[in-house]
Amino acid sequence: MAQAVEEWYRQMPIITRSYLTAAFVTTVSCSLDLISPHKLYLNPKLVMKQYQFWRLITNFLYFRKMDLDFLFHMFFLGRYCKLLEENSFREETADFFYMLLFGATVLTGIVLVGGMIPYVSASFAKIIFLSNSLTFMMVYVWSKQNPFIHMSFLGLFTFTAAYLPWVLLGFSILVGASPWVDLLGMIAGHAYYFLEDVYPRMTGRRPLRTPSFIRALFTEDPVVMAMPENMGFAAQLPDAPPPEAAHQD
Repeated sequence: MAQAVEEWYRQMPIITRSYLTAAFVTTVSCSLDLISPHKLYLNPKLVMKQYQFWRLITNFLYFRKMDLDFLFHMFFLGRYCKLLEENSFREETADFFYMLLFGATVLTGIVLVGGMIPYVSASFAKIIFLSNSLTFMMVYVWSKQNPFIHMSFLGLFTFTAAYLPWVLLGFSILVGASPWVDLLGMIAGHAYYFLEDVYPRMTGRRPLRTPSFIRALFTEDPVVMAMPENMGFAAQLPDAPPPEAAHQD
């Protein structure tokens, strides 16, 4: 059993394995009181005034307490992150990383802006960890790219993958969870889907082209050194005559 789990873990693509590992280690460390969640949550004032920029990253790594909801999101993270990286982004690791970076940026921006809007600021102030929203974004993007796959929810009813985000949103509402977390993931996922898949088909332009410096982080091509045009090799000198030939009259 342990060997099977290890093999499954090793076969994960690099981004999925790294994110899943970081999320699992962070959540377990917080549960064991090795790390305080107060050091990780998204706090705009601490980020801007005390330069605690790590909070922009760590709030995506903590999945609250280790309960059924934690296992639920770990499953979706491992499954749909892996499916996207292995299929939709096969051999395009830089593009997949850029998708996650785009999603994290959109989610952070929504929370920061929403916290300044009257009547809804109180709801956004309660969203201090965006890990669940980023996971839901991956589910949304996968469902948009694979809309006709047939699925089953707990064996109760079947549906196509296009409706998976809405089914999960309804389930969250039924169990008493805040719908905002899932809705934010759907908004970020739809923004990426529109700009990456829909808008280029409409205009022929791709606004989410992965920057070259991000591609350089994941390149596996060998480095080729270009030779300057004015560089040349010295002409080969003629072979010296043997010593005995040099002394002959």
